[in-house]
Amino acid sequence: MLSATPPHGLSPRSGFVQLRVRHDRPLLDIAVAREADEILVAVKDRRGSLPMEQFLDCRMAGISILEPQSFFERELGLVKLDFLTPSWLVHADGFRQGTLTLAIKRFMDVSVALIFLLLLAPIMLLTVLAIAVESRFRHPVFYRQTRVGVNGIAFKVLKFRSMRVDAEADGKARWATKGDPRITRVGAFIRKARIDELPQILNVLKGEMSFVGPRPERPEFVEELARKNLFYAARSRIKPGVTGWAQLRYPYGSSEEDALRKLEYDLYYLKNHSTFLDFLILLQTVEVVLFGKGAI
Repeated sequence: MLSATPPHGLSPRSGFVQLRVRHDRPLLDIAVAREADEILVAVKDRRGSLPMEQFLDCRMAGISILEPQSFFERELGLVKLDFLTPSWLVHADGFRQGTLTLAIKRFMDVSVALIFLLLLAPIMLLTVLAIAVESRFRHPVFYRQTRVGVNGIAFKVLKFRSMRVDAEADGKARWATKGDPRITRVGAFIRKARIDELPQILNVLKGEMSFVGPRPERPEFVEELARKNLFYAARSRIKPGVTGWAQLRYPYGSSEEDALRKLEYDLYYLKNHSTFLDFLILLQTVEVVLFGKGAI
């Protein structure tokens, strides 16, 4: 029996064909007849026995045998939490943070930060003036907020203020949402244009952030999310970023569920990060900001 429905998240044009095999023919014969290059083994219940001899025949014939985690990582650029186990993280390739890679990353951060400061200084000065005029020069232009950095160390992230000064007058942390009534008129524009994030260039120069990495979250949210998913704390193994893989691949999030979906992309970045991937993310971020494409 043949089903042309691909796994969740894949286009029907992806080339994936799902087979539910009846045991009246060897798996190799079916794979050859279908001209299969690889077989994805996605078993809901592992209590039964798998046809390992048939898988071995297919593998010896040059047909790849994939498990779901590797398949989704390759096709969707994420690490699926549904299939994630501590043992997979321990044995999987990647998660390299060599001295040379980190040194190159720091060199890129400082270089790009200095270039951006020179190029974007006029925009930042106009933003300062706009925020000050809107508040009649009575309220701060910048907003400092505690976020969780590398290895769980807290730091103060710097942003242009885009919300009212009494946005959290009761002291309770809240997720920012689209159309949030706490956002000012100037704030709505600078958030849409991502200008509110520009002061974080100073966080990058101080070494608290990188240009590319998981977005830093507030301690209250990190504590709650870490209780709900034991892999969430892994995000803090690398410096947080001004932009990141999750921001490019996932729409704006405003809930714990969104944060966990973004975690799948953050784990992919943590596993596969490299100088080339950082450069690619920076280029795509510029494209998103200038032309409005993508998820940021």
